[in-house]
Amino acid sequence: MLYLIYGNDFEKARGKARELIADLQKRKPNAGKLDELSGGQGLFERKYIVFADNVFRSAEAKEIVLKKLKSLADSENVFIFLEDELGKADLKELEKFAKKVQKFSGATNKEKPFNVFSLTEKLGRRDKRGLWILYQKALAEGLAPEEIHGILFWQIKAMLAAVLAKTAEESGLKPFVFQKSRVFAKNYSLAELKNLSSKMVAVYHNSRRIGPDLDVALERLILEI
Repeated sequence: MLYLIYGNDFEKARGKARELIADLQKRKPNAGKLDELSGGQGLFERKYIVFADNVFRSAEAKEIVLKKLKSLADSENVFIFLEDELGKADLKELEKFAKKVQKFSGATNKEKPFNVFSLTEKLGRRDKRGLWILYQKALAEGLAPEEIHGILFWQIKAMLAAVLAKTAEESGLKPFVFQKSRVFAKNYSLAELKNLSSKMVAVYHNSRRIGPDLDVALERLILEI
């Protein structure tokens, strides 16, 4: 048995999935692996609930699931698929075998979750004002200062690697990241990048020992770029 819940209204879709799971658990309280369960009932005739959360984001996982749709639908076990986004072809295939399909779509102008990688763009371009605005937005969205520090530090290290290496392979970066970081690095001198890297290490460790707190230290560092 197969259920599909999808759509860009993340809260409603996920809430419906939790509601369905809770209802089914009253009768089918177990869980298990896809290969073991798609063939039929569980050991000693127990029935299982399998919750697949956005597995279609992985091309490899999607390929496996699409090949097993008929056996999943025919199984006595219950498979609940929750997907934020689905291509037309994938949706059509799922609809063929799903016992029930529910779509939860919000307004077309509904904001998507904050993309933490947008911070790296502003940092790379040395857009101090833009980076500070996005930093405040990231904090308001609930991102931890540690997460923000991590992504900014990653971009600084990527720029350094792109400057110091001749090829993407030598730098250890993917070709796209290497080329982009090399372009970004033109906005800084090598000394500035090394200094930024040292400061990122210092603010992180100091926030855990003598202060200031990481969110405050990061803001100060951003305003110095």
